[in-house]
Formats: sequence, C-alpha cells, structure tokens
Amino acid sequence: MSTGQEQRTIRCLVAKVGLDGHDRGAHVIARAFRDAGFEVIYSGLHRAPEEIVQAAVQEDVDVLGISILSGAHNTLVPKVIEGLKEYGAFENTLVLVGGIIPDEDRAELKAAGVAEVFGPGTSMQETIDFVRENVKR
Repeated sequence: MSTGQEQRTIRCLVAKVGLDGHDRGAHVIARAFRDAGFEVIYSGLHRAPEEIVQAAVQEDVDVLGISILSGAHNTLVPKVIEGLKEYGAFENTLVLVGGIIPDEDRAELKAAGVAEVFGPGTSMQETIDFVRENVKR
C-alpha cells in the first residue's frame, strides 16, 4: 500500500534572487518542469533571500531552483540556504542553482548546500531527471 506522500506531485519554486532582471531561463525551466508534471511556483523578479525562503517554506516545496545571472551567487545563495536551515526546511528541500556560474564557484556553492549547478546548455531533460532522482520525499 502506498502513502499519499509517495504519490504527491513534486512541488518546485523557481526563484529569481537579487537584482538580476533576466528571467528568460527561469521561465524556460518553469515551463519544462510543468510539462514534466511538476507543480511550479515562480517567485517573480528581484526577490530578497528572505522572501524566497518564506515562499519555499509557505509553499512546502520539494525543490528550490534559484536562477541567477547577476554574479552575486556566492553571497545570495548561501543566505537562502541559511534561511531554509533556520526554518528547518533545508533537509527536505533540493536546492538547485541555474545560470552563468564560473567553474571555480561551483564547489563553494555545493559546500554551502546546493545539490547541483546547471549552466547554459544543460538540457531540460537532464535537469528534470536530476530532480526526479534526487528529490527528498
């Protein structure tokens, strides 16, 4: 017999943090996630780390995908992760980062708690497969 939690649709928050005003990639991944059967919430532009944490907690998301192109990833992403930890939501939230992230910064983001960093050219299917294989249920 299966439980309701096992059958629950994967809930994703696609978030734009900071002053980054470029959201085409966020819209593309949000659409791909919806097409894959995930439930998707989009944060909109120019969100503070605290706003993203609040949305993730209130929406009880399984996945938090942070889209960032501004170069502030080493400052803003750890703030989001720390906020999730403060609310006890980090352990059950798969945190992903997408955008133009220099190779030398990827290890630091992963050490902070990011499960994976997806850069330009990553296929939508690769990202969807990663979510399905790694979401914490």
